[in-house]
Amino acid sequence: MSKYVWGVDVGGTFIKLGLFTDEGECIDHFEIPTIIEDKGSRILPDIAAAIKDYMDKNHYAREDVSGIGLAVPGPVDSEGIITKAVNLGWGVFNINKEMEELTGLKVFAINDADAAAAGEIWQGAAKGEKSAVMITLGTGIGGGIFLENGLLIGRKGSAGEIGHIPVNDGETVVCKCGNKGCVEQYSSARGIIRVAKLLLEESNKPSKLRDYEEITPREVFALAEEGDAIALEVVDRFGYYLGKAIGIIISIIAPEVVVIGGGVSKAGKIVLDAIEKYYKDYTFHASRDVPLVLAKLDNRAGMYGAAKILLDELKKN
Repeated sequence: MSKYVWGVDVGGTFIKLGLFTDEGECIDHFEIPTIIEDKGSRILPDIAAAIKDYMDKNHYAREDVSGIGLAVPGPVDSEGIITKAVNLGWGVFNINKEMEELTGLKVFAINDADAAAAGEIWQGAAKGEKSAVMITLGTGIGGGIFLENGLLIGRKGSAGEIGHIPVNDGETVVCKCGNKGCVEQYSSARGIIRVAKLLLEESNKPSKLRDYEEITPREVFALAEEGDAIALEVVDRFGYYLGKAIGIIISIIAPEVVVIGGGVSKAGKIVLDAIEKYYKDYTFHASRDVPLVLAKLDNRAGMYGAAKILLDELKKN
């Protein structure tokens, strides 16, 4: 095996790329924007170009690198076939094969939340635990489930689609997955913004959110901490729906810990407080002491996990 591997995490807004030693040390990392126009056709070529540019500028030869671990927001099977990535506009195709043709390097793709779970188990908030559930709150919501025998991949790589647990039977708007009432519609970054806009339209309550031309989850959580009435209601709905989904998951999996990561989790303690207000109401009594913790690897967990999964795959061969 060569000395280095790439860990790449494809998000809805940015793509994070990290160069790792074969012992798992991240020696450098950077980001490029995710261009989702034209059904995401530029994403893989952009990654390939960024890797080539970095290696050329820093004098790495192709033989110095064993491969690329690629975390993507959609279900991926063991052969690298992705069964749609709705947030990127992707359909069904073999992502391993296409990326290998672009780079000449071995590629192993995995769901991004599975990768984040692997990263947090390996070097983060769940390090040393026998089981964990990882929930990533970003543009959408992803999930990764780590049990004693490793990551739960599921049929066609579709295990852990936590963002599409139905939590609201009364929803009339269709989620990007095609269903209605998914937790992603309320508790993802996009969901938080959607709920905030709806409440601003429905309510006459004063709110500083009305002063923003573009609302972001950061402003929502910051204003909630200041006592803003609309922001507090948005955060309450965020916590209610996500808490309900987490309670269901804990009752089935009974993990040692639930790790909350992704860009939305950067708001910190208010995120955990909002979830903890509700999740025990939907959890089997024997599992109500399962702790919720914030991810330690920040938004780098998927990148770490992608590298880790690739390293594990290389060791098998």
